[in-house]
Amino acid sequence: MLAALRQPKWIVATIVVVALAGLFTYLGLWQLNRHNERIAENAEASVQLGKSPVPIQELSESSPRDVEFRRVTVEGQWNTDEEILIRSQVHLGQAGFHVITPLEFGGGAVLVNRGWVPLTMDTTPVDADPTAGKIEGWVRLSQERAWLGREEPPGELTVFNRVDVNRIQQQVTADLIDFYIVHELPDEGQLPAPVDLPAFEDDGPHLAYAIQWFGFALVGLIGFGFLARRKAS
Repeated sequence: MLAALRQPKWIVATIVVVALAGLFTYLGLWQLNRHNERIAENAEASVQLGKSPVPIQELSESSPRDVEFRRVTVEGQWNTDEEILIRSQVHLGQAGFHVITPLEFGGGAVLVNRGWVPLTMDTTPVDADPTAGKIEGWVRLSQERAWLGREEPPGELTVFNRVDVNRIQQQVTADLIDFYIVHELPDEGQLPAPVDLPAFEDDGPHLAYAIQWFGFALVGLIGFGFLARRKAS
């Protein structure tokens, strides 16, 4: 009976099943770890966004990752001649652009996301004057191109795929800070429409993925054990 399970094919099958179960368990633990990291990241970001705003000069020397979502104030001179648009942005179910305008201040310049405009406003500078005086917003990291992401073509552009500060710097005269800020605007029915405040309630799909991987490991072991028992009987 048990001799049947000592056949080479069953030994190999057992090794494969155990190895796969170990792999699936590892992937489940990795997803569980990412779930816990996401919870911690959301908590930290929520704390940052809840802090009182500080002048941007206090953050200009900080690492961008240390100040993401921190509220800042800045006052300076808008450079609408070097304004750009970010494509594929949706507001209330309608496609459009985000308007990104350099704001020069004592100590450098920063890109500011001034909000959303519809596809019909596809010429820069957009027909919507920037807010005068001191503005308030929150810090966001430069959006680097993903491995399979769409690459920006060379040359001077008016429409970009993402707020990649290093790439935009190539066509902006002033020296840009490594991060950009999103202008916090009141929703008064005017354009550009304000970007929604970030929410940190979504913990992502990692917990569901972890349960799936653990389930695959358990089903594989139970199924193989059932087949082995039938073979041995």
